Amino acid sequence: MAALGTARRVVADLKDGLSGPGARRAAHRLRRLLGVRGLGLADLSGTLSWSGRGTDEEATASLIEQVLQGETTRDRPPLMAVPVHANDGLAGVLVLSGLVRRSSAHEAAAWVADAVERGRLEASADRAEQAELRALRAEISPHFVYNALTVISSLMRSEPDRAGELMLDFADYTRYSLARRGDYTMLTDEFHAIETYLALQRAVLGDRLRVQVRVAPEVLGVAVPYLVLQPLVENAIRHGIEPRAGAGLVQVTGEAVGNDCVISVEDDGLGMDPAKAKAVLAGRGATDSVGLANVDRRLRHVYGPWYGLVVETEVDAGTRVLVRVPRFQPGVMP
Repeated sequence: MAALGTARRVVADLKDGLSGPGARRAAHRLRRLLGVRGLGLADLSGTLSWSGRGTDEEATASLIEQVLQGETTRDRPPLMAVPVHANDGLAGVLVLSGLVRRSSAHEAAAWVADAVERGRLEASADRAEQAELRALRAEISPHFVYNALTVISSLMRSEPDRAGELMLDFADYTRYSLARRGDYTMLTDEFHAIETYLALQRAVLGDRLRVQVRVAPEVLGVAVPYLVLQPLVENAIRHGIEPRAGAGLVQVTGEAVGNDCVISVEDDGLGMDPAKAKAVLAGRGATDSVGLANVDRRLRHVYGPWYGLVVETEVDAGTRVLVRVPRFQPGVMP
C-alpha cells in the first residue's frame, strides 16, 4: 500500500515533466522507495533534480550526456543512468547512486515514463478544453447577429426607447460571449447572459417565441464553467423553435436539489430522434450542434462522469436538456 501511495504521489509530482517544480519531490520519493543513496531525474537539457547524498557532479553530468546521446543504460559505479522513454521518444534520464539491480532501475525508469506520459496527456486535455472554450466564444451566429441588428435598426425611428434597450442587450450579449475571463463564473452571470440573448431573440422572432425563466435564489451563487448554459438555450431556439410552424415555448429553470444544482432548458419544438441526440452528445452531430458536445465534455472533465448533460427528446415532442452540478466543488470558483 505504501508503494501504491508513492506511485500516486510521483505521478502528481511529475505532471509538469522532469523539469517541473515537482521533479525534486518525485526524486526524493523514488529514492526512499528504492532504498538507494541518491537518485536524480534529468530532463533533455541535462538539468538534474537530485535527492540524497552528494555525488560527483562531473561524473554524473558526463553519464547523463552519454545516455542522452546513446539512449542506452550506462554504468559508472556507484552510478547508473537509465534512459526514460515516454511517448516513443526520449524524455530524460534516471540516475541512481548505490547498490540497485539493473532490472529494478529499468522498472523505476518505466514508472517515471508512465508518470510523464500521463502528465502530457492531462496537459493536452487542458489545452483541448481551452481551445473548445475559445471556439464557443467565437461561435456567435452571423445569422442571429444580422437579424438582431436589422430589428434594432427598424425600431430606431418607431420605438427609439426599445431600440436603445435592445442595443444595450446586444452589447451585454457580445461582451459576455467574447470576454477573456477565467474558466468559471457565477450562475447569476450565466442567467443574465441568456436573458439578454432571449430578449434579442424575442425581438427577432416576435410572437413566435415565448419564454419562461425561473431560478431559485439559493443557486445564483453557484460557480459553474463559463458559457455552459447559453449554448443550450441557443440550441433550443435554433433547432427546436425556429424550424417549426407557429409559436414555441422555451423554459429555463434552476433549482437546488440536495447538494446539487439542477438546471433545465426545455422547448416544445421539433425534437429529434434519441439516437441522433446520442450522436450529437458524442460529437458526431452536425457542425452547428457542436455546442452540446462541447458543454457535455467540459462538465464531465470538471465534475466527473456523473455530471454530463442528460437529453430527453423525441420527434415532435420537444427537447429537454438537464444540467446537474454540485453546489460546492473544490477548485471551482470564478
